Amino acid sequence: MSAPPSELVPTVRPAPTDDRVAPLRERGRRLLDSRFGQALRQYGRDVLRAPQGVEPIERGAFTRVLLLWAVARAVNFGFLWGFYSIAKSARWGFGPDSERLGTFFDYLTGWDADRYGQIAAQGYPMSLPMNVSGDILPNNWAFLPVFPSLVRAISGATGLGWQPVAVLISLAASLGATWVLFRLLRTVTKPHAAWWAVVFFSFAPMSFLFALGYSEGLFMLLVFSGMLLAIKRQYLWILPIGLIAAYTRPGVLALALALGIVFLVRFFRRRVDPFPFREWASLMATGFTMAIAGLSWNHIAQWATGTHNAYIRTELGWWLDYVGNDEFTPFTPWFRQAGTHLGVVGIILVVALIVAFAALLWSRPVRRLGLMVVAYIFSYGVYILAVFLPQQSTFRLLMPMAPILGDDRWSSTPRRRTAILVGCLVLQLVAILLLWTRGNP
Repeated sequence: MSAPPSELVPTVRPAPTDDRVAPLRERGRRLLDSRFGQALRQYGRDVLRAPQGVEPIERGAFTRVLLLWAVARAVNFGFLWGFYSIAKSARWGFGPDSERLGTFFDYLTGWDADRYGQIAAQGYPMSLPMNVSGDILPNNWAFLPVFPSLVRAISGATGLGWQPVAVLISLAASLGATWVLFRLLRTVTKPHAAWWAVVFFSFAPMSFLFALGYSEGLFMLLVFSGMLLAIKRQYLWILPIGLIAAYTRPGVLALALALGIVFLVRFFRRRVDPFPFREWASLMATGFTMAIAGLSWNHIAQWATGTHNAYIRTELGWWLDYVGNDEFTPFTPWFRQAGTHLGVVGIILVVALIVAFAALLWSRPVRRLGLMVVAYIFSYGVYILAVFLPQQSTFRLLMPMAPILGDDRWSSTPRRRTAILVGCLVLQLVAILLLWTRGNP
């Protein structure tokens, strides 16, 4: 008697399946095959692709950048001297106390630069000024210590006054920032686009700050250097640069977040792009250390003054005239400012700005600048939205987003390049008048 078929042929039983897993897999497959999924995959391919059309930096490039920088700073000084002469003749008040103008160096080191001079000479106050409601008023704890420490050290070593030293540090740092930005963009985009990016950066409406005793140039030199090292995957070298940047000017948290995004992308792509222990350990250590340093100033100020949240409440002192004395809540300042002054229309405008920013990051010319640049621009935008109140200082605070000028649409035609350059020069005149000579920077 023959055996039943079930005994002659081994029965292959299907692997047990979870009824809940199959639909999820199917849904995931449908999402990946959808138009949105295809667009997302294309976005990833563009961001992660090797840069195309990038050539080694030619000999003499630094000389060209140096000449560009010199011309741009000469224009800055020319515009500033012109408005200084007008203000002096018209006896306009200058600075937060509307005092009569003194020397040209007084003009170049007013507003926040004067606070750096106070810190260089006297250090930070141990008690904080308050109004009758208990709100902390603007004070020098809002300004980080690296720039005034450099001013004090160089002034003490050379015998020069703090004002020319502050301006010289700013000028030297702006040259470094311009050169490093050029090198950074030459690693991710074509020579033509990189060159015009630094041209626009050099003559930008707020570029006159490079001729003042401000810390913007030094901060950008440090951040752009960190980005360049990240592109070259020399992560551990970013750590000392990031620590200095953390105490130069607010904003290093954006770079730390960008490094975190790079870490996640490289971790999930480690099968196609090896991510050895040395690289992931140094990237993680650098990102975490920078994040801790970026958050530490509030604790330092609190410890030194004995006042809870001394730094955060000091920053809120500048908000009193705009939105009152509510507590700080991340991601609300833009909505608070817009809602207070424009109501529902203001809220809609903020939402529209967020959508426009997302669309810019989604555009192919921007995403082709590569993972590090896109991650940093995204992170810095999130940082500005999260912690800053939009007002006249916003234009200055946006300067570190300069790598986005590598988008080749800015320089694609002669007419467009000319229009942007002329616009930069005209707006620089407007900015010097309204955001320096006659109003808050």
